[in-house]
Amino acid sequence: MIGIIGFGRFGKLTAGYLAEDFDVFVYNRTDKSGAIKKCGALNASLRTVCRQKIVILCVPISTLKEVLIEIGPLLDKDSVVVDVCSVKVYPTEWMKASLPETVSILATHPIFGPDSAADSLKDRKIFLSPIRISNKQFQKIKTYLASKELVLIESTPENHDEQIAVSLALTHYIGRTLSEFGAAPLDIDSEGYKRLLHILEVVEHDTWQLFYDMHRYNPYAQEKRAAFMQAMQKIDKQIDGSESNGRERSTP
Repeated sequence: MIGIIGFGRFGKLTAGYLAEDFDVFVYNRTDKSGAIKKCGALNASLRTVCRQKIVILCVPISTLKEVLIEIGPLLDKDSVVVDVCSVKVYPTEWMKASLPETVSILATHPIFGPDSAADSLKDRKIFLSPIRISNKQFQKIKTYLASKELVLIESTPENHDEQIAVSLALTHYIGRTLSEFGAAPLDIDSEGYKRLLHILEVVEHDTWQLFYDMHRYNPYAQEKRAAFMQAMQKIDKQIDGSESNGRERSTP
């Protein structure tokens, strides 16, 4: 029995896949009972969802703290709580601080979204960090995920956030910058430019809330953004210097 809290784009994706193999109960603050039923899951109260063996939190990082405080007293003592946040250090700290000690904690980050995994989970990556969970429970979950042909990556929350600050947060930063710049398809383009537009398309399908959260709650994001900006400025100065030298050489 699996409970899911939150039925946004990723909650919907999660419920749809898990409902193929389990009874899935979903709670959402606003009424989405029709969409929940359509994906094969069951609309349920928060109390019912929290009574399930595994409870998956598909909520924005910015609301996670208050959700943890709310569900703490409702959880069964032997339940496993799983988060799917795109950052890991702070959510892990909050879960350990807010949830009863008898509750197991598994930190995860499915490194895919509703668009990239719409048709299949094959070869999609998922990060796992066993924060407070028995080896038996953890191995059982890993076996199930591997059966879906997911690529499992195990590491620490700190290592996750440092790497994801580049691979995800910086990528979204570039994509949002391209959008603000007004990048659009051109008749005279290149393969490289098409790849840039692909980044833009990917991030525009995600919410601004996700974008803000992955930067605000990743302790490494600001540092990586600053390093990227410094690199851009360095290249810009090199171009200016090269242009100045070129003009000097061409002056009679």
